[in-house]
Amino acid sequence: MDSTLVQVDKNLTEAMRILGDGQRELEAGTLFSKTSIPAPLQGDGQNVATVLHLVHSLIHENEEGEDNPSPHRMQNVGEQGHMALLGHSLAAYISVMDRERLRKLTTRILSDTTLWLCRLFRYENGSAYFHEDDREGLVKVCRLVINARYEEYASEGYVVLSTKQPVIYQSASCRPGLGQHLCNQLGLPLSSLCTVPCNTIFGSQHQMDVALLDKLIKEDIESGKLPLLLIANAGTAGAGHTDKLGRLRDLCDEYKIWLHMEGVNLATLVLGQVNSAIMVATRSDSMTLTPGLWLGLPAVTAVTLYRHEDPALALAAGLTSSQPVEKMRALPLWLSLQYLGFYGIVEKIRHATELSQQLLLKLNSVTSVKTLVEDELSSSVVLIKFSLESSAACSGGSLEAYSAGEKEVLDAFNRLLGKELALMVPTSGVDVVELEDEGTCVRFSPLLTAAACGTQLKDVDELVQKLSELVPVMTSTIRLRQDFKEETHRHSPYLTYIEELSWPGLGAVRYEPQAAGIDDIRRMEEMKKITSELLKKLQDLDTDIIFSTGPDLDSEGRECAIFVGMVAEDVDVAELVNIIANLGRDIEESGRLLENMTEVVRKGIQEAEQELLKATEEKLMEEGVLRQLPLVGSMLNWFSPVQTSVKGRTFNLAAGSLDSTEVTYSTKAQAGRPPLKESPTLSSERLQGQRLFRRSGASSDALSETSSIGHADGTTGVHPTASICVPEEDSHAACQGIPEERIQDSCVQKHDHMEAGPVLEERKPEGQEAQQSGE
Repeated sequence: MDSTLVQVDKNLTEAMRILGDGQRELEAGTLFSKTSIPAPLQGDGQNVATVLHLVHSLIHENEEGEDNPSPHRMQNVGEQGHMALLGHSLAAYISVMDRERLRKLTTRILSDTTLWLCRLFRYENGSAYFHEDDREGLVKVCRLVINARYEEYASEGYVVLSTKQPVIYQSASCRPGLGQHLCNQLGLPLSSLCTVPCNTIFGSQHQMDVALLDKLIKEDIESGKLPLLLIANAGTAGAGHTDKLGRLRDLCDEYKIWLHMEGVNLATLVLGQVNSAIMVATRSDSMTLTPGLWLGLPAVTAVTLYRHEDPALALAAGLTSSQPVEKMRALPLWLSLQYLGFYGIVEKIRHATELSQQLLLKLNSVTSVKTLVEDELSSSVVLIKFSLESSAACSGGSLEAYSAGEKEVLDAFNRLLGKELALMVPTSGVDVVELEDEGTCVRFSPLLTAAACGTQLKDVDELVQKLSELVPVMTSTIRLRQDFKEETHRHSPYLTYIEELSWPGLGAVRYEPQAAGIDDIRRMEEMKKITSELLKKLQDLDTDIIFSTGPDLDSEGRECAIFVGMVAEDVDVAELVNIIANLGRDIEESGRLLENMTEVVRKGIQEAEQELLKATEEKLMEEGVLRQLPLVGSMLNWFSPVQTSVKGRTFNLAAGSLDSTEVTYSTKAQAGRPPLKESPTLSSERLQGQRLFRRSGASSDALSETSSIGHADGTTGVHPTASICVPEEDSHAACQGIPEERIQDSCVQKHDHMEAGPVLEERKPEGQEAQQSGE
């Protein structure tokens, strides 16, 4: 063997090994960071391993600002994938050979690949065109048909098209943007594109209406137009349905229209038993195949098989080329087909079709789910749709109110269903499709994904299991949406219900601040602050319900809403809404109290200072001036003690009043102190081990460890009272010596500890001072 060929294979193997090691290093967190990626070209060269590590870092680099990036679903590159990648390396090596040897080699590769594909897909006497863009083959075929139908096109160009405008027919269920791409590449006006509607009464709603097509063709001929080409589907892009190919073939023969076919169901032509409707594709004028997707071959070109007798017209249309480099496009597929062999190719297609049948069989036992297939015996694409009609049979709740927005609500839940299934079972290859009539559906198309994802029968079983777990929760959520709306209206004006049909959850609610006399800007700032704190408290609760800010919305009012996720059947909606309202009120009251506390304390201290000064002056007048002298006053107090003293003051933040401390010191306790009240968010009747928002009649599996809302989020016992002690002797100095910052800190600290009763107290003189300090 040529040593260079051996080296090419070794280099590719080494490169794949380095990238595999990079994947392990990425999991360990030892790969290049974003800052290590060089911007300019470095002066010294780097070795292969360094460059490949850099490539791996760029492939797996997280998106900007993405905290929890979703895992990227990479294609399984097996041995057949290794052969396809080797083909690209060999193509670069072969391109440097001398021209004669290169011509012979590329001709052999192209002829072998064309022969194998024509025999595999039962397309006799066909030619092949290999192209990177799967639409490019159809563009070349259109050029071929234009050259064949307009004899002077080669010399006159687009002038001859003005005599008879060409018309291209496509189905309404065709790939989006395909017809516009054709017109752009061919330089035709959009009036040359005719979109034929699908069946509305009889037959599949994804099949082209043949009777209407016949009528449109006749109208175009009568108006002087030239029917040129018809694009038929052997497996539509969305639902995988096949047009009535037999009738379309007869119609094209009658009007001399070129019939082109494409679709995923063309892959089943390699099987021993083929559906009769698909067999008609072997009589088409051209067809586009995507063997890379069907067989799991990375970077393999699409193939368009066609039949035409004039090679000069095919060369003019670009379907054939004398350039060896263009012929080398078939090399990766040539290597992969040889590696798989005929039986290997057939086995991959058969395995994919069996996966579809297995899923259809198992979905019969899942309630509240519709399966949309063309033929239950041979359909290769399975559409899964969460059904509201099946869910309506459940007891309780109300579904009548969703008739108007039923479709939008179901679309939102089906989008969530597809996203969750793709995350839970990534090897299944399911995705979400948007159809005009059915709405949003979850699509399982193993012919397109099984080979790349490595889907097996166990993955189908896991997919059905996860679907069975998600559907009951979705059913109960839809059933309780109306109850949530009604409960929210009962808590007006504190709560406002946000009508968001595209949210796949229980609903959205917004807490409305009750402060009066503030402008709209201040109200919006207050609303955002309350919503942020309320969301944190709800997320800290011991519950399975997910609370979030919801999707990105442009509306200013909806951005302050709290979105409640899906819930189980035993959730007490009334308790849930009540806790949201109570938590919102607690946050608003606490915030308003903290804002006003500094000013309240300052005013209270000033008033207490004035009364204490007045009491001191009265004491001075009562005792006389002599008792104030240091030596004389001590002797007088010894001979004739005086029992009068200045009484302390109690300032209650909640009441805003000053009272004497005489009652407090006489009883040696704070009289009239109210007991701590239980937070309104607590449920005194909650069973041991029962989670929040669960009804008492719920099954035992819904119970878990006991959770206290108040202790979890710190909302219990919020009492707007605190105590500040001021000594008797230096009361005035002490009051004025407290900085404003310390006043605020003291107030906040006392508020957090939830002290009730007196706030501002003056200590008793002498002996009583020691007694009170111990108390």
